[in-house]
Formats: sequence, structure tokens, C-alpha cells
Amino acid sequence: MDFFDFISDPILAISKWLFELLNGWGVTADWSNFILYFIGAALLGTSALLLTLIFIWAERKIIGRLQDRYGPNQVGPWGIFQSVADMVKIFIKEHIIPYGVDPVPYHLAPIIIVASVLIVWAIIPFSNSLTETNLNVAVIFLLAVGGIGELGIMMAGWGSNNKYALISAFRASAQMISYEIPMAIVLLIPVLLSSSMAMDDIVNAQKMPFILILLFGALIFFIASIAENGRAPFDLAEAESELVAGFNIEYSGLKFGMFYVADFLRAFTSALIFSTIFLGGWRGPGVETFPILGGLYLTLKSLVIWFLGVWIRGSFPRYRIDQMMNINWKFLTPVSLALFMLAIFFGKLFENYGQNIQYLSILIINLGLFFISLKLINRKEDNLEIPEIGLRSRPVAKPDNLFSKDISRG
Repeated sequence: MDFFDFISDPILAISKWLFELLNGWGVTADWSNFILYFIGAALLGTSALLLTLIFIWAERKIIGRLQDRYGPNQVGPWGIFQSVADMVKIFIKEHIIPYGVDPVPYHLAPIIIVASVLIVWAIIPFSNSLTETNLNVAVIFLLAVGGIGELGIMMAGWGSNNKYALISAFRASAQMISYEIPMAIVLLIPVLLSSSMAMDDIVNAQKMPFILILLFGALIFFIASIAENGRAPFDLAEAESELVAGFNIEYSGLKFGMFYVADFLRAFTSALIFSTIFLGGWRGPGVETFPILGGLYLTLKSLVIWFLGVWIRGSFPRYRIDQMMNINWKFLTPVSLALFMLAIFFGKLFENYGQNIQYLSILIINLGLFFISLKLINRKEDNLEIPEIGLRSRPVAKPDNLFSKDISRG
């Protein structure tokens, strides 16, 4: 094993060493590749689950500071071992199975939800030499796996034999599937700009990060991904104040812990996807010489996006279900569809004038549509009219949210 190769890309160097070692033991090339893929998948899944302990601690500390409270601060310095203590408690906690549950969906739901998050990591390129699976239909795979997670929530709500859990599952079917529509529409623009649905090709096509030319599209994707993940302020599928924890109310012990892990891991996974599609993924200075830097660049970009999501979660109040649906169907979906059609039309129109002119036209479309949307939102907010009910009129406060349809009753 060459020392420089090991320093520049240790994972690739170790993989080559293991492959040669297995061949020396008489293992065929196909079986050697299978064993290496199996080891890589096991290490990746284990690392992701262990990183969740850090994300849980960090998110609780960040939200604590945002809300003027300490967060975990007792178990270990700065509370760094609080997540370990919680994990031990969950492992030894009693499994309580309520009477009347449907056993198959009830027991499979937490496994499916965690698996739907972990399997996304298989298509993310962590460097120019480290990709678990370079699918040529990775974008379609990404959307399909998201549907598997929603199926797990539906199974948990239906199999729990609990009305609160069932209402939460119905909300999930309305919320998560709905918000996948603007997210999928926006995803089509990077796909067409890179002429591929493979994540590696999308990253390689970003000589300039797509977020610089798709500012509005990236914002729509970011908001839709928060809602599709069921994170605050869109956490209506797991609204503790309304549904007593929602779809996982009848779970305890390790099964409840799996829902907990999936929620926190899904937040960072969405940040990885956003960084790969809009921030250039592993691309950065010095990657050609030291490929190991690609993983560092991707991690740093993802942590910034993850922090923004945590910031939003700790700052904004929860929307009502009707407000949340209005935001999607009356704003995000039509705007994303208009952005897609205009960006592709003008991108194709200026295709023969060079890539810089093509990207500039798409950037102008993004900025123009963004400011037009802001203007329409402000105009709608200024022109809100609340029907008067009663014999005489009286001043009525405007709804806090422009999508609200509250009616004051006299």
C-alpha cells in the first residue's frame, strides 16, 4: 500500500488492499466485490446510527440556546453523554404492546422508517472515489424511498389501534405526499441541467454550484424537504400538543427509540441531499489531489444546512393543518411548476449562447419569480378582508398568517 495513496484517499487505498488480500486467498473477483460492498454498507449504516447520538445532543443544545434554556447539561461535560444515557434507557425499557394491535404493520413500521432513511445514504457520493451505488436513476430512487418512509408512518398509525395514531397517519398521508410534489418538480431542473439522474453526474456537472443559479428553487426544495420530513414548523404528523405524540403513541422501548432515531437522522440526511444537489457535494479546492477532502467538504456543507433546519425548528411556531396545506397547494406547487417551465424554456432558448449565458438567464428567472412571489404575498396580506358577522361592525385583527382563513364570530 503506497503511503501517499493512503494519505490522499485512505478508504480507496484500504479497499484496494482488501481486494488484493481476498484475491490472494483465492476469492474470486465477484465475491471480493460483494464482500467489500457488504462491509461498506455495514460500516456506513453503523456510522450513521452512531452519528445520530451526536445529532440528538447537538440539536437539543442548539434549540436550548435559541429558546434561552440550557438543554442537556448533567450527564458528562456539557451533557455530551446524555444521548448515551437515553440510548441505554431505551434499550432496557419494557416493550408494552397494547391489546388489539395489528401485529404485522405494528412491528414492521419502526424498522421500515429507519431503513428508509439509511438506504438513502447508499446513493450519496461522499467523494469522487467513494460512492456506495452510482444509480443512473438515483433521483427517482430518492423519491421512491421517501414514499417507503411515509408507508412506515401509515403502518404505525393503522396498526396501533389508536384513534390519535390513526389521525396522525392520515395527516402524514396528506402532508408528506403533498410536499413531495414541489420537491420533485424542483429536482427536475438540476436533472435537466446535468442531463442525468445519477448523483455522481449531478455533482460533476456543478462547476458552479447550482444554488447560485437556482436560488429560489433551492429555497423551495429546502422548505418542502422540512415539511416532507415532518419537522417543525410542519410537524403536524407528530404534534404532541394535539395528538399525544401522534403515530408513535402506542410504542415504547426500542421501537419508540427507532422512531426517535429516524427523525433526527432524517434531518441530516436531507441536508446531505441538499448539499449534493445544490451545493456541489464533495467538490472543493484540492479534491483532485486529496480526494479525502471531498468527504470533509460535503460534511461541512451539510452541517450548515442542518443547522439552518434546527434554527427554524427552534424558532417558528407550528402551523395549523389547513395553513400547511395552503402553503403547499396555493404557493409552493404553482410557483415550483412556473419556475420549472420558465427555467427550462429560457435555458433551452439560450443553450447555443454558451453555458454562462444559459445559467445567467436561469438566475434572472429565479430572482424575478422570487420577487414577484413576495410582491403577490404582500399584496394578498394587505388586501385580506374578513367578513363581518353580526348586526354591527367592529375592528377585527388580521390573521397572523396570510394563508389563514379564520373568521371572527360576533
